[in-house]
Amino acid sequence: MASRIVRNVLVVLVSVVWLVPTWLVVVNAFTPSAQYTGSPRWWFASADIATNIRTAFSTAGVGQGMLNTLIYAALGAAIAVLISALAGFAVTVMPVKRPAIWFWGIYIGTVLPLQTFLSPLFTGYAKTGLYDTQYGMLLIYVAMTIPFAFFVNRNFLMTVPREVAEAAQLDGANWLRMFVRVHLPLARSALLATFVFQFTWIWNDLLFGITLSLSPNVRPVMATLADLSGSYGTAGPPVILAGALVASIPTVLLFFVFQRFFVNSLRLTS
Repeated sequence: MASRIVRNVLVVLVSVVWLVPTWLVVVNAFTPSAQYTGSPRWWFASADIATNIRTAFSTAGVGQGMLNTLIYAALGAAIAVLISALAGFAVTVMPVKRPAIWFWGIYIGTVLPLQTFLSPLFTGYAKTGLYDTQYGMLLIYVAMTIPFAFFVNRNFLMTVPREVAEAAQLDGANWLRMFVRVHLPLARSALLATFVFQFTWIWNDLLFGITLSLSPNVRPVMATLADLSGSYGTAGPPVILAGALVASIPTVLLFFVFQRFFVNSLRLTS
């Protein structure tokens, strides 16, 4: 009984620690820029958040940044999940030699710090004409999200009984048909959970956005918000917070829509 009480108290304290910054962001996003004194407010000073949102969209092009990021996140995550599912199928079902080496060769991409990629990426993008292009941004997001997606999908496919593949082979299915008709439907929960993870990572990326893009029609939303707080510093913190709140809506909605698949996949891959 005592341990349960202590656990519940700790859960409440951790929840409060997480909710306080969110509360401050929401409250101060509603604060008119003219009334912002530099100190964070703890209660609403106004209900007119629309003015701050309009300023964020008109001053720094947050709307264009969200559209750019939607393309990168949706298309990039989908491509990465498909490639990782193919790779996971290859090392778990197909008779590939030394599957452990293939696994670690791909998964090692999640271990290296992202900063190690910046200098060679910038140089390579500048020389190949990929710098400040949507194709270049999509390419790097797909490449950076494949390792973790591969890890999740490979772990799930390892739970599929070997007899499933053997039965499909006895029915005359080739590797492609086996992948499309048998293993992809079985891995639906893992694929959707991986898509949510990778969509969120791409949407929240700032590092590659500010390094590999410059134009408003290419720059992702987090880099656009960074411009709002830097180049357009006169907009004020409430405008930046209002833009950040709007920019966070797609990932929150995506999580709640796919919450059931997300929880199921965590149970299956744990």
